[in-house]
Amino acid sequence: MDQALEPVSTRGLHARFDALRASLAAAIIGQDALVDRLLVALLADGHLLVEGAPGLAKTTAIRALAARLDAPFARVQFTPDLLPADLTGTEIWRPQDGRFEFQPGPIFHPLLLADEINRAPAKVQSALLEAMGERQVTVGRETYRLPDLFLVMATQNPIEQEGTFPLPEAQLDRFLLHVRVGYPDVATESRILALARERALAELDARTEDIDRMPLEILFAARRAVLDVHLAPAVERYLVELVLASRDPSAYDPALARRIAWGASPRGSIALERCARARAWLAGRDFVTPEDVRALAPDVLRHRVLPSYEATAEGWDGDQLVAALLDCVPLP
Repeated sequence: MDQALEPVSTRGLHARFDALRASLAAAIIGQDALVDRLLVALLADGHLLVEGAPGLAKTTAIRALAARLDAPFARVQFTPDLLPADLTGTEIWRPQDGRFEFQPGPIFHPLLLADEINRAPAKVQSALLEAMGERQVTVGRETYRLPDLFLVMATQNPIEQEGTFPLPEAQLDRFLLHVRVGYPDVATESRILALARERALAELDARTEDIDRMPLEILFAARRAVLDVHLAPAVERYLVELVLASRDPSAYDPALARRIAWGASPRGSIALERCARARAWLAGRDFVTPEDVRALAPDVLRHRVLPSYEATAEGWDGDQLVAALLDCVPLP
């Protein structure tokens, strides 16, 4: 039996993920938060939407993760002329056999990068988001299951809005996390330059990096361990109150009530709980703390808490609303 597929202890699982995080951090300099959110989404079995200017290692991040997992990866560049079949696949007529044969599209890869998702028309977005929610694809009369590991990382470019199709708020709720990445500081930028030079030299020398790929059995065992992380009743109540306050904050701050048009759905509560457990497990703890909830609340809720017209006119967005909720809901 393959040594890597034997049962692994909790300590062994932590060691594998610590090594994975260190390897990703070395490949994606200056984006530690993005690395952590990628691992959280991986363990919480969800998808993430990453927003940032071009050149901030968004594509590099998912490629680096795929290179370190024993799972195929696909990238789809979303464009206005993209069709749903370009994503899901289509049936091809085989005259020699007298039948149709289904050719799977890139959506059947365990790791999928949906690059610039807001550049594709609504039909393509709907096909992807349906697959994210249902974990299956229907083509003609047949329904095809997606892989057990299915993680979508979608990207958005916040700079250009011409020729884009913004995701409806209800569809944004399908994403476990909405992560925003920013520019690196001076020291980090210098490290990026050094890494780019090293990679260029390695390519010229035709050297390939020897990466230890993590078997999917290790990942699935870690997911089970994450679900066993203890969530104390007081912390669970704090998490639930935070989400409920997004729907009706009048009990905490009447002024905030007029700034929120819609609060987070129960899907937001589920996402925050799963992510908090994953963060605690990655930190080597078997229990969730209020800080786990607070640290992930912005990424989990910023796309689920919608500002009112009045709040938008005043310059408020999802980030500011979530920060206000964290300020007004008391800690346990």
